[in-house]
Amino acid sequence: MNETNSKPAAAFPQFPESYWLASAQIPAYSRLNENIRVDAAIVGAGITGLTTAYLLAMKGLKVAVLNAGRILHGTTGYTTAKITAQHDLIYDQYITDFGEEKARLYYEANRDALQFVRHLVKEHHIQCQFEEQDAFVYTDTDSSLHKVFKEYEAYEKLRIPGSYVEKTDLPFETKGAVVMKNQAQYNPVPFLIHLAEEIVRKGGRIYEETTVTGYEPGSPSVLKTSGGFTVSSSHVVSASHFPFNNLHGLYFVRLYAERSYVLAVKTDKRYLGGMYISADKPKRSLRSVLINGEPMVIVGGEGHKTGQGICTFQYYEALEKFARETFGVKEIAYRWSAQDLYTLDTIPYIGQELDDVPNLYVATGYKKWGMSTGIAAAQLNAKLILGEDSPYRDLFSPSRFHANPSIKTFVKENANVAKELISGKLEFPTREAGELREDEGAVVQVRGKRAGAYRDREGSLHVVDTTCTHLGCEVDWNESERTWDCPCHGSRFAYTGEVIEGPALKPLAKVELDE
Repeated sequence: MNETNSKPAAAFPQFPESYWLASAQIPAYSRLNENIRVDAAIVGAGITGLTTAYLLAMKGLKVAVLNAGRILHGTTGYTTAKITAQHDLIYDQYITDFGEEKARLYYEANRDALQFVRHLVKEHHIQCQFEEQDAFVYTDTDSSLHKVFKEYEAYEKLRIPGSYVEKTDLPFETKGAVVMKNQAQYNPVPFLIHLAEEIVRKGGRIYEETTVTGYEPGSPSVLKTSGGFTVSSSHVVSASHFPFNNLHGLYFVRLYAERSYVLAVKTDKRYLGGMYISADKPKRSLRSVLINGEPMVIVGGEGHKTGQGICTFQYYEALEKFARETFGVKEIAYRWSAQDLYTLDTIPYIGQELDDVPNLYVATGYKKWGMSTGIAAAQLNAKLILGEDSPYRDLFSPSRFHANPSIKTFVKENANVAKELISGKLEFPTREAGELREDEGAVVQVRGKRAGAYRDREGSLHVVDTTCTHLGCEVDWNESERTWDCPCHGSRFAYTGEVIEGPALKPLAKVELDE
């Protein structure tokens, strides 16, 4: 990212905040403060971790969920919250790459996940704004029309309930759209709070502020935690976004991270329903939401590789421009951003990680569609732990490797990492830490070396070493989120240096300024 100090329009909330997290009282849980023994230990308390624990607890297993921070405050709390098997234009490509059978299985796994949410919401009367909606991938350009129509033909081959339309209810002309019928949207936080409460009611345990720092395979396996306590478990599930055990699977060379942005907007024009995503770039995602009883529109998009974008306020500004031109903007109530991981072939890694470690399971790589694939992951891993068969085991197997497109993606992504590693080392900043104004951060020079500095709103200066503690790339300043982001493998750090997202496990080193 460049160091241009581009501030947002006055209409933006000053700090990012997810509406989902702001909308509910999330229960608090204690740190782990003793050694425990359980049947299944789940690392991560987002949609995958809590759903996995819920499914196993309902079957009578003794479960423990370990989370490095507050529950739901990872990617799950920053989603657009569409529950759908329509993950952009994918099915025509999946038929080409993997064949009709596996493409159909991918659809069915996500369809089953939606049905799980639908059933639970109805059975337990969960108040989470669950609404049935049709999902659309649309284009307003002639150049993408053939791709959209080929996707519709893939739906027909795979027997996916859908249709092709030229016109939509959007307030601008579209050339065509492929529709997936009877999908849904909701607020994930009340839904997952319900699952957490059920886990505890069934005797399960949830621990916050408990970081896993070590893993010893065996029967049982042992997890070491930041507080010095251990969890012995017959089964271990890594549901922590980036796998906590990444050295076993070398996931940092098999995954890459992207960020995307969201505005919750009160509009002039009425939104007529449906969930939309554009076939063209930059991506535009749309859905409705009720905020304090008022109808608003969630506008998302502007994805880019973590740490490699322009000044991040400009992504919010691009979404605001689109919203103003499309609907008119009365108010921007919330803004937030999210990070998600992509696999080499774009199908998530879910299931038993290694043949010689049969009780370790992984779930990652949802490519921004975790509301369905996160639950599909929980359903698959729960079945494997319970000794049940699943038709989705081979499709999502973490040990798979497809020559096409995996090799091409592997070469491309690792060439990109090498470029970012070299360019970061060659950059020589000219700014000094003392030049920074309040609420300003930048890469600076300290004693002839690269460092990162942020002056907070109270005037205190925070200076860190910009060398990522994962593999040594140089992090860059994310102005709109006040974080340090790694352009190589997506690690993110608070301005004080603490790890926000892996694969890094250690904080950035502090840098002391001369008196």
